[in-house]
Amino acid sequence: MTSEPSAPLPAGAVIGILGGGQLGRMLALAAHRLGLRAHIYAPERDAPAFDVTPLKTVARYDDMVALAKFSEAVAAITWEFENVPAEVAEVHGIARKLRGSSAVVGVAQDRVLEKRFIESCGLAVAPWQAIDSLDDLKISLAAVGSPAVLKTRRLGYDGKGQWLVREGDDLRSVFNGLKGAPAVLESFVAFEREVSVILARGANGATAAFDVTENIHENHILRRSTVPARVSPAVAAAAVEAARDIAERIDYVGVLGVEFFVTGDAERPLLVNEIAPRVHNSGHWTEAAAVTSQFSNHIRAVAGWPLGDPTRFADAEMVNLLGDEVLKASSLQGVSLHLYGKSEVRPGRKMGHTIRLSPLTR
Repeated sequence: MTSEPSAPLPAGAVIGILGGGQLGRMLALAAHRLGLRAHIYAPERDAPAFDVTPLKTVARYDDMVALAKFSEAVAAITWEFENVPAEVAEVHGIARKLRGSSAVVGVAQDRVLEKRFIESCGLAVAPWQAIDSLDDLKISLAAVGSPAVLKTRRLGYDGKGQWLVREGDDLRSVFNGLKGAPAVLESFVAFEREVSVILARGANGATAAFDVTENIHENHILRRSTVPARVSPAVAAAAVEAARDIAERIDYVGVLGVEFFVTGDAERPLLVNEIAPRVHNSGHWTEAAAVTSQFSNHIRAVAGWPLGDPTRFADAEMVNLLGDEVLKASSLQGVSLHLYGKSEVRPGRKMGHTIRLSPLTR
C-alpha cells in the first residue's frame, strides 16, 4: 500500500515516529531544527527519544486505540526501526499517513522475503537456503558449503539470532538453538570489505545519495564507519545505483540503508547483505561531515519537502560507543560526541558515538 499523495507539510506540523530509540531521538531533533515537531510512539517508558520532545505516546504496538489516537494527532508517519510489527502499517489511520510503501516493512523483517526481493531486482546475494527443519539444515549446509551463517528469519540485529556453522558441528544442537524459529542459512562470504549506501528518496521520486561508507564490525555489531570507502569509482557507482533501484522498486520514501559485501570478484563485485528502510548507524557521520544529514533528509522526505544536499565536505570516522565505554566518553578529545541518554548500560549496547573529521581527500 502506498500512502496517499499530499502537499508538503507546513512549519509546525507534527511528524509521528514509530519507535523511541536513538534513531527516533535523532529524527526528532532533526525535525525540530526544520521547524517541525515530532510525536514519538514507543512501548518503553524510558525510551531515549522521549527526552527531546514533549509529544509522546507510551503504548504497545498492538494497542489499536492508542495507535488510532496517535495517527489522529500527526500529519505524517514514519518509523525509526524496521521491526515495528508489520500489522501496524496496515492499521487504517497509520496506513493513511504512512509515507511510502508499507510493504517494505514486511520485506525488511523477514530475511527470506528480503533476499527474494533483492534477487528480483537483479542484484546478487550470497548463496542461501530457507531452514525450517533439521533436515533442511543438513541438506542446505551441503548445498551452500561450509562455513555458513545461520540466521533467524525475523528480528535479528547486532548479531542476535546468528550462528557460524562449520563442518563437523553438531547440527542438531545448532538447530535446537533456534528454539523453533524459522531461519536462513547463508554461505560465508570471504569479502574484501563491507560498505553501505545511505540513500534518501523523496515523495516525488527524487534521490540523494551520500558517499559510500566503509564499515567494520566486531562481534556482529558495527564498530566503525569511515568515508571515503576504499572502493573504486565504478564499484561505488554500482552500489549507489543498486540502492536507488531498491528504493524505486519498493516505492520507498525516506532514508534507506543498503549494506554490501565487496568481493573482489570481477563478475560479482558486490553482494547485497541486507536492506534497512530507515536512517542507518553507518550514516551517523553525515551529522558532522555532510551539508545535509541523513536525519534531516529523512524528515524532509517524510514532510514532502525537497531533499537537501548530501555533499560531503570532510573525511570522517564514526565510532560506536558500546556498553561501559560511555563512562569515559566525556574525556575524549578531537572528536564530536553524541550520547543517546540511555539509562541502562549493558555490554554491547550502543550508548553513543564519536565522529572524527579530517581534510577532504576525495
